[in-house]
Amino acid sequence: MTDRKKLLDALPRLAGGKVLIIGDLVLDHYVVGQVARISPEAPVPVVHVEQERYILGGAGNVARNIKALGGEPTIVGICGMDTDGERMRRLLREAGVTAHAVCDSERPTIRKTRIVAQNQQVVRVDYEKTHVMSDGVTEQLFDYIRDEVHEAGVIILSDYGKGLVTAAFMERLWKLLDSMENRPQVFVDPKTRNFDLYQGVDLLTPNSKEAQEGAGIELETADKHSVLRTGLKIFKKLKNANLLITLGPKGMALFQGPEHVTHIPTAARKVFDVTGAGDTVIAMLGLAVARGLDLITACELANLAAGIVVAEVGTASATVDDIRQLLEEGCELPPRSSWFGEAD
Repeated sequence: MTDRKKLLDALPRLAGGKVLIIGDLVLDHYVVGQVARISPEAPVPVVHVEQERYILGGAGNVARNIKALGGEPTIVGICGMDTDGERMRRLLREAGVTAHAVCDSERPTIRKTRIVAQNQQVVRVDYEKTHVMSDGVTEQLFDYIRDEVHEAGVIILSDYGKGLVTAAFMERLWKLLDSMENRPQVFVDPKTRNFDLYQGVDLLTPNSKEAQEGAGIELETADKHSVLRTGLKIFKKLKNANLLITLGPKGMALFQGPEHVTHIPTAARKVFDVTGAGDTVIAMLGLAVARGLDLITACELANLAAGIVVAEVGTASATVDDIRQLLEEGCELPPRSSWFGEAD
């Protein structure tokens, strides 16, 4: 059963946790306005722009979430030699994130422009090139990783499939980590096309779509046996230590090994936008484990944090005070349940 006091007592422990994030830096650009008519040129809405804003997305949003929760994130990634790259680095500084953004002259800074009207996305426009990194860029990345990895309690690989995480990159990362006497745990927010690269990670956090595609079987989130079959298939494929499948409104399924499975239901929340919810989940997980909390407690806190961000439009983050307020106001905490022994 979920212990409200235990969760409240855990919140102060998050402060100061050191997490190293390695992944794809993305600049989220929001163009927000109202629709009053349809264009005479084509059957599309005309958005009258009221505001624009730029927010850290991708791996940067993971770092921003960790900072908002009281942690000390360090991020290593790639940006372009362009105005968006300068804007990215400025946003990271303003967020209080220690950042090592390697500038790559051969690719633009990744930007996702979302046109939003009446609290709904109208269209998204992506600017990106996702070719494999050059040897020079890779060397610069690993110079930073070597400098920072010894301070981290957890490494988060925030893989958006934009060209940073490759077989060669993972081979080199594991070689570095295997040389350490006490290596940090490795958590991965996956991209389906790179699933085979996550062999042996400490925690993988796919959503239901990613889990289904990674396992190669259909996943029905409302059917626990379907969730179990999917999780077991992933364990067999990747030999990972732990697995967390996020199930949207059905909560989360935490596999602490292939046979020890805990279902954590979600508390009912009004959902406006799921953008960035996965970043919030893995941010909380990485920070909580870096500070010595157990995975069950980390998942329950991540569940609450995700519920906060999906109630906001656009890429958002939760704070310790937000979570504390939810708990103190008596938010619903449906009891978790064990699925141990039902994997067959």
